[in-house]
Amino acid sequence: MYAIGALSKLTQCKIPTIRYYEEIGLLEPAHRSNGNQRRYNEDHLQRLRFVRHSRALGFNLQEIRQLIHLQHCNSHSLHEAHQIAKVHLIEVKSKIKQLQALELELAEMVESCDHGNSYHCNVLDALNQ
Repeated sequence: MYAIGALSKLTQCKIPTIRYYEEIGLLEPAHRSNGNQRRYNEDHLQRLRFVRHSRALGFNLQEIRQLIHLQHCNSHSLHEAHQIAKVHLIEVKSKIKQLQALELELAEMVESCDHGNSYHCNVLDALNQ
């Protein structure tokens, strides 16, 4: 059994986040000790690691909820998890393209200032466009 602080350290997840995940049902409610302290077991640890890894990959809470459901539901195909990941991958690739365009625009703005007049900022001009 783990206290919330120990679970937090093991998963690198902040205590308020653990409580939030419990509140919204991503994590089963903890058992309570005689002193009313939360006590977590291995299932909680594994679920929280799953949620943290999913969040690190950029899945939103609804997608994570669906993935958790698919882990325990016999009436759905595991291919549904594949589809969720496939859609997410498309979104990630789109974000990467947007970030690359952003990088290029910012680099051009900074480069123009590096060669410009110190009394005039090209970054501010570019942002006004």
